[in-house]
Amino acid sequence: MVFSTAYGRGDELSWGSIKGFSLQVLTGRWFMMFSSFMLMSVSGASYMFSLFSQDIKLVLGYDQSTLNLLSFFQELGANIGIHAGLIYEVTPPWFILAIGGVLNFAGYFMIWLVVTSKIAKPHVWQMCFYLFIGANSHCATNTGALVTSVINFPISRGVVLGLLTGYTGLSAVIITQLYYALYGDDSKFLIFLMAWLPIAAVFLFLPAIRIHKSVQQPNDTKALSRFLYLTLVLAGFLMFVTLVQQFFTFSQFEYQITTTVMLLLLILPLSVVIVEEHKIWKSKLENINREDSQKLLENYPNIATENPYQEKSSQAPQEEISFWENIFNPPERGEDHTILQATFSLDMVLLLLTSICSLGSNVTMINNLSQIGISLGYPSHTITTFVSLTSIWIYLGKVVQGVVSEFIILKYRVPRPLMLTSLLLLSCVGHLLVAFNVPNGLYVASIVIGFCYGANWPLIYSVISELFGLKHYSTLYNLGSLAGPIGSYLLSVRVAGYLYDREAMRQMEAMGKKTNPGEELNCNGEECFKLAFIIITAVCLFGALLSLILVFRTKQLYRSDLYKKYKEAKTDETETGVLQHD
Repeated sequence: MVFSTAYGRGDELSWGSIKGFSLQVLTGRWFMMFSSFMLMSVSGASYMFSLFSQDIKLVLGYDQSTLNLLSFFQELGANIGIHAGLIYEVTPPWFILAIGGVLNFAGYFMIWLVVTSKIAKPHVWQMCFYLFIGANSHCATNTGALVTSVINFPISRGVVLGLLTGYTGLSAVIITQLYYALYGDDSKFLIFLMAWLPIAAVFLFLPAIRIHKSVQQPNDTKALSRFLYLTLVLAGFLMFVTLVQQFFTFSQFEYQITTTVMLLLLILPLSVVIVEEHKIWKSKLENINREDSQKLLENYPNIATENPYQEKSSQAPQEEISFWENIFNPPERGEDHTILQATFSLDMVLLLLTSICSLGSNVTMINNLSQIGISLGYPSHTITTFVSLTSIWIYLGKVVQGVVSEFIILKYRVPRPLMLTSLLLLSCVGHLLVAFNVPNGLYVASIVIGFCYGANWPLIYSVISELFGLKHYSTLYNLGSLAGPIGSYLLSVRVAGYLYDREAMRQMEAMGKKTNPGEELNCNGEECFKLAFIIITAVCLFGALLSLILVFRTKQLYRSDLYKKYKEAKTDETETGVLQHD
């Protein structure tokens, strides 16, 4: 019987059944999702520059301008991922993940060698390069884990994107806790941890990250919700521990205790994986008992790793379109576009412009939060509170948006771009609180802007996948990421930075002081950022108008059964077939 040859005996806990079930867990979609969580939870090194920048400054003798230059190249590397998407197009997920792990180690390990004086003092351009490739590795890692997860759970992509980007938001805290537990309070070893931990995670979970040719089940949403609840517990614990550590001095042993609890909470989603795979296991046993074993084995194909949606298209053959053909004659929304068809479509132009307005305005607020607090006269200790509040609400924005937007579009058929409109309008509230210096308004503004900024990312990624299909999602997802640095440069540097310096110079001239080139400028009062945030509010309103145009252009798509073709996809051996053992 197949029952005994493929799974072991079912009337007892045999070695064959244990081995077969274990193999199913390790090769299933749910363990793939858990593995993606683990990779994203250690992929936040590019957010931690402020924690080790002082070591670079002291060892290499850099001034603040040079340090800002290094920070810029790290941000640039963390957001330029088109090449990662293109590589993912023609290689299996493990390849781009391996590249990400190697780049991460190469970049941050070289920085560790520099700050520990194990190699000669490098040129500034070399340090910029090390930070660039170290941060750029996260584009590769995120592409491999995030894009693969969306392809495997297409019907719940909003929730999946929210969960994965949420883990990225927590990664800086997770890495910091591990650092204190392993190395104490030597910040140079933080860089060493940032070098080896991500590559270790990549090669540990790399075999599990693959595309499954399987149909998503209706009950998958419940399992993803359980993942969400466990993530919220982890976030709550990390927030509590972080706040306690601000008021009490922890020994390394105490850090080891809290870190142990954190690691237990981090792997707790594995329980959901086992429960879901056990349900599939029981279903397989019931099918095997009803059907002839040989017939069942002959009817199921071998597990494949190519894109499952390409197999679906093979059921209804379509003429293959080359990369350069029909650029301005794209298929219907929701169908697979070529890269150029999506890039030059009006929908993509509207989405990118909207994203530049939204992300650019939010990141301007976040990047200048400390300076805003100082100029408006807030005490220094409350400015730290603003930063903490913003970080927490960025995480909540990512995870909450995924669940809420998915519920709304499936139940009420509301176009997802309308969520972008609501976030832009909500952002206006935060920007106006800053512009007019409402008493204690910066507390509310930090929460509002943090939530909106966090919610924007998974929302933009979801819309791209829904409008242009998943065939070239790896590249188009990274195209959408460019909106962040573009918006940051235009609004943070060219608007807020310029107007702040202009007002600071005016104040110094009014006091009869002269300014010297390269001298740090300090501005005090609500005029420092007032005009800038009025302009930024106007930009948000313009972005809301653009998003409404996109809403009307896509309403027919969202009124239809958005995920019909994925529900009709064939299941593969991973979900309904038989896993043999040696």
